[in-house]
Amino acid sequence: MAKQTITVIKGDGIGPSIIDSALEILNAAGCDFDYEFVDAGLAALEKTGELLPPETLEAIERNKITLKGPLTTPVGEGFTSINVTLRKQFNLYANVRPVKSFAGTKARYDDIDIITVRENTQGMYSGLGQVVSDDGNEAEAMSKITREGAEKIITFAYELAIREGRKKVTAVHKANILKSTSGLFLKVAREVAARYPDIESAEMIVDAACMKLVMNPEEFDVIVTTNLFGDILSDLCAGLVGGLGMAPGANIGENAAIFEAVHGSAPDIAGKNLANPTSVILASIQMLEYLEMGDTAERIRAAVADVIKSGDRTTRDLGGEHGTTDFTAAVIERL
Repeated sequence: MAKQTITVIKGDGIGPSIIDSALEILNAAGCDFDYEFVDAGLAALEKTGELLPPETLEAIERNKITLKGPLTTPVGEGFTSINVTLRKQFNLYANVRPVKSFAGTKARYDDIDIITVRENTQGMYSGLGQVVSDDGNEAEAMSKITREGAEKIITFAYELAIREGRKKVTAVHKANILKSTSGLFLKVAREVAARYPDIESAEMIVDAACMKLVMNPEEFDVIVTTNLFGDILSDLCAGLVGGLGMAPGANIGENAAIFEAVHGSAPDIAGKNLANPTSVILASIQMLEYLEMGDTAERIRAAVADVIKSGDRTTRDLGGEHGTTDFTAAVIERL
């Protein structure tokens, strides 16, 4: 059987150091992967003049599986978001953002276990109809939801719930106001829910969902929603477990998958050996689960959990005084 080749994009800012951490841990856990390193973001722009060079896109398509650090899209210079471009290019329609409490993080809650499933290619982030008037006084953007797209993501959420042993799926919407787009999403959610009688189904208006996530997060198990709402809710959920440094993300399509740290590139601490690599380590765990390497994924998760719980060589955001390399060494010792 051929070895799995993983496309690796180290990214910008702290990206290279946290990706190196994740790869060291994967190797220490016995993962026998080959890695193909390619550039994107500012690193690629400096080398090639392009944020997403053709060879990077070719590697992603060829290897099917990608592990990615944070990328920087220059602001206000006419560049399209790299992440949005990748999702469209490879039809990565499902964005899966799990959050789980880790003892020792000093987060506000200690029993969070929620997965947000976000539609990744339609809605307000589709880039359709973006117009600014000549005088700069009016701006428009179009949100587009299709029945096919809604059915695909909602079905994905229910199938994920079954695989993960989850009991409840909550469809989050704004159909009381956005009667066309959110209305269609909600209608399809009800139709799909009827096919899964063994899973509890709920529906909630997005503003109420935000409030309840803060007040009673235990009400949620799997959340499925549209692009913009999913972006906001998944970050809110990250805040429940200690911030984006504890939140991974997977972008999944039928022919490719990209696993990533969801936080930014933090250029202010780049090269200083200060970054918490947990987000991208957890993303690599998602990658292992996708590759049906659940035992290895669980070993790494247990090691990370023990490091954080014990406070052994943790980074400053976790209440410690150590850096990326010390944290990585602590995880590897436990493996």
